[in-house]
Amino acid sequence: MDQFQGPLIAYTARLTEDLESARDVVQDAFLRLLREGPSARDKLAPWLYTVCRNRAFDIRRKEQRMTPLSEAASQTCESREPAQTTVLEHRESLDQVLQLVGTLPESQQEVVRLKFQSGLSYREIAAITGLSVTHVGVLIHTAIGRLRSQLNQQPTPTSNGRHKAK
Repeated sequence: MDQFQGPLIAYTARLTEDLESARDVVQDAFLRLLREGPSARDKLAPWLYTVCRNRAFDIRRKEQRMTPLSEAASQTCESREPAQTTVLEHRESLDQVLQLVGTLPESQQEVVRLKFQSGLSYREIAAITGLSVTHVGVLIHTAIGRLRSQLNQQPTPTSNGRHKAK
């Protein structure tokens, strides 16, 4: 539970766009795991992510409303106090990348988040989403290409505080 709770809540919060709903979904997934017994434990990560994904989609369909997840709620852990400017630069870069990830098609967003925020393998992502491993790879490759292209088009601050194109 300690290993999966934080990443599952972060993943599910992105799908439900509500932190409290995400916590409920993850709690439900762990309860189902207890009822399911040893059969679910063979491939624990894909099983948990699949249960959370399916339940989150059920909630989204039921509520049919979208509310943005606050920045504070989307961050699952803080660093151990590196230099303040480094922290700020990292957060700005991360915010920029997360905003760009939000512009991707939903299928690409999901596989990118599962890969890079949850650290799952292509095979595990395929099991969770019901896609083939190859399709997962294509979606991630396409998403990274789009993100790289968009990042290269973003203006960067200059020493006088103005922005210039990269």
